[in-house]
Amino acid sequence: MKNVFYIVVLCLLTHFVAAQEKPFGVTPSVRQLEWHQLEMYVIIHFTPTTFENKEWGYGDANPSIFNPLQFSADQIIGAVKKGGFKGVIFVAKHHDGFCLWPTKTTSYNISKSPWRNGKGDMVKEMEQACRKAGLQFGVYCSPWDRNSPLYGTPAYVKIYREQLRELYSNYGKLFMSWHDGANGGDGYYGGRKDKVNVDRSTYYGWDTTWAMTRKMQPSANIFSDIGPDVRWVGNERGEAGETNWATLTPIPLPGKSKAGPGDVSEANLTGGERFGNQWTPAECDVPLRPGWFYHPEQNDKVKTPEQLFELYLKSVGRGGALDLGLSPDTRGLLHENDVRSLETFGAMLQRTFGKNLVLSAKGLPLALTDADRLSAVNGDVFEAGWTAPQSFDLVRLREDIRSGQRIGAVEVDAWKEGAWKKIADATSIGPCRILHFPEVTTTKLRVRITETAAPARLSDIGIFKKSNNNQ
Repeated sequence: MKNVFYIVVLCLLTHFVAAQEKPFGVTPSVRQLEWHQLEMYVIIHFTPTTFENKEWGYGDANPSIFNPLQFSADQIIGAVKKGGFKGVIFVAKHHDGFCLWPTKTTSYNISKSPWRNGKGDMVKEMEQACRKAGLQFGVYCSPWDRNSPLYGTPAYVKIYREQLRELYSNYGKLFMSWHDGANGGDGYYGGRKDKVNVDRSTYYGWDTTWAMTRKMQPSANIFSDIGPDVRWVGNERGEAGETNWATLTPIPLPGKSKAGPGDVSEANLTGGERFGNQWTPAECDVPLRPGWFYHPEQNDKVKTPEQLFELYLKSVGRGGALDLGLSPDTRGLLHENDVRSLETFGAMLQRTFGKNLVLSAKGLPLALTDADRLSAVNGDVFEAGWTAPQSFDLVRLREDIRSGQRIGAVEVDAWKEGAWKKIADATSIGPCRILHFPEVTTTKLRVRITETAAPARLSDIGIFKKSNNNQ
């Protein structure tokens, strides 16, 4: 009886010590942890540019052309949800400067269009549809404005911040404030039809702007080339590096003392940097179509569900997030081909990851099979076994990233012909790593941590078989 008591006490102490383990390196904030659990969201582009059949608007389109008579936020958001996406970033203002809400900062806004008889607020309708569907909502307001005659002057920066202030104040809790590096160039600029170049590292005063973000929307992750919360992955293919660290030390461009949005070396964005000085995970952005805006000639070029699944493996499956670009057509709806691809992809994800073979296995600690990312165990070797052979081609691993990203390499073995045989390996596990390999059938599987910078802290092992569209 005394031995049982000591064993119980020892187990409790071991659990307590593990739970209180000192973090390794930099670690994510609470808002970043919430972002990591979203894994997939979309960004929606819709402006007068759509009605011009252009990819980028020049800033000179007449607001009268913006009149999507069948616009339905519910149709768009419904397709997003069926695709398995958890959030929406709505482009409230693109580079053309046209604001999709009735802003007080410029007359170049939706109140000057015939849509809803000039009384509409598309940002509000999208936000409400997201809330109703249980999706997170975020906004993108372009810092570059090809319409404003004040762009390039200090007065415009005040206008831009006021636009952000309106968006932060009137559309509820935001999960992201999204920014990109397209800043300055040719534009309409109030009729001058000129080229305005700015020093992107100093013009916007990002430290001041983002201090406002933190104050008004403390839960919003700030996305830009270098974060500070989420970084661009360095390409628009939707693919993170085969090795992808959530940590990064931004590299300034030659001649610059500090890296900033649109003003940073892309050398380490795709793969991050092990032991980087900030936790800045990668967002992998890619449009569903070849372009970010709707073009009727691209109706037959929508990515297939199989292509989206491969992008999922190369983004979410490499520790990043998938940000898929969607573009309503001139009706104000997602085209039928887009809807069909999203819905089939969502069903494919559900069939694949809805059946976790690890739940019928023996030998793994509960913390690795309970679907709780906050429960974790230390260890280097983990083995799962079944009484009957199982067939699978996907293994998902997750670290307890609250303790930092520690694992540098891992190998997965299957029991074949009386011996262990390696079937897959990977680097940089982080919040999620999905290994895809030719289907195997076995009664035992083993996961071996082969390199780690500190005691490995795994929180999840998942085992799945990829579904196809015929199942």
